[in-house]
Amino acid sequence: MVSSPHEALHRIFRVDPGLFARLLPRAGIGFPEHTAIEPLDTDLTEIRPLERRVDSVFRVRVPGEEGGFVLAVESQGKPDPDKHKSWTYYLAHMYAKYRLPPFLLVVCKDKATAAWASEPIRVGRGFHTSMVVFPLVLGPGILPVITEPDEAARDLGVAVFSALAYATDPGLTAILDALASGVADDAGKTGSGDVDRVDWAEIVEIGLGKGPGRDYWRNLMATYTPNFPGSNSIVEESWLEGRAKGQSEGKAEGKAEAILRVLKVRGIEISGSVRERVTECTDLDALGTWLDRSLSVARAEELFAEE
Repeated sequence: MVSSPHEALHRIFRVDPGLFARLLPRAGIGFPEHTAIEPLDTDLTEIRPLERRVDSVFRVRVPGEEGGFVLAVESQGKPDPDKHKSWTYYLAHMYAKYRLPPFLLVVCKDKATAAWASEPIRVGRGFHTSMVVFPLVLGPGILPVITEPDEAARDLGVAVFSALAYATDPGLTAILDALASGVADDAGKTGSGDVDRVDWAEIVEIGLGKGPGRDYWRNLMATYTPNFPGSNSIVEESWLEGRAKGQSEGKAEGKAEAILRVLKVRGIEISGSVRERVTECTDLDALGTWLDRSLSVARAEELFAEE
């Protein structure tokens, strides 16, 4: 479950592992031909009291090479010198654990952090360097901005990551406009595997974090159903608010109002007959069932299915 901007920036690769191969070349980083990209356990702890957990880890299988390589992904919100120690540990431990070449990819949302993360990490003293770590970095200033709807629609995964990477950029609204056009288009799944456009919409909302960018996106995407409970998306907030109101008041009108609000927020057309049936119903159990269904129905009339 994606529940925070930090998680969204690295777990997007768990949603769409093939995104590595499509995204890294845009930053001038070559990615080899591969047969599979598989998520691995993120717990790299050896001594339990000293817990070390990388954000995401993947095994990339390469044809003609036994084992392939391991790719660790870290979401970084600001420069943090202590991370240099963690990152060198991650790579050394993964090399010993998997017996495969390890690589570190750092994903960022601002140029200063991306520039800091790109610097080589040197372990040693002036007379000798024992180890040098060269992180791969994706973030603003490294990735191109996507502001054309056609380009966003061709690969929603790339467009979504670009929007998250430029979440603090002054031109964010133009990026979100282009992305919204792609998400709203059923053909926008191209290049994004089996990932549903609603999933992409919610990942963007969560990944943007609180602020005007998220508010702008919520207005664009108000017609979508929540896929990540706890994400506080606009439809989910309406649903939970309605349930709480219905429970606290113990009245049918509380749930009826919630049903109609959720449908409205999702952009579902509400006919006069549907509105009348919902508002005049006094059966709390029936209203509760309709409230749950209001999250996913394609037409308002489907609220009353199998009755």
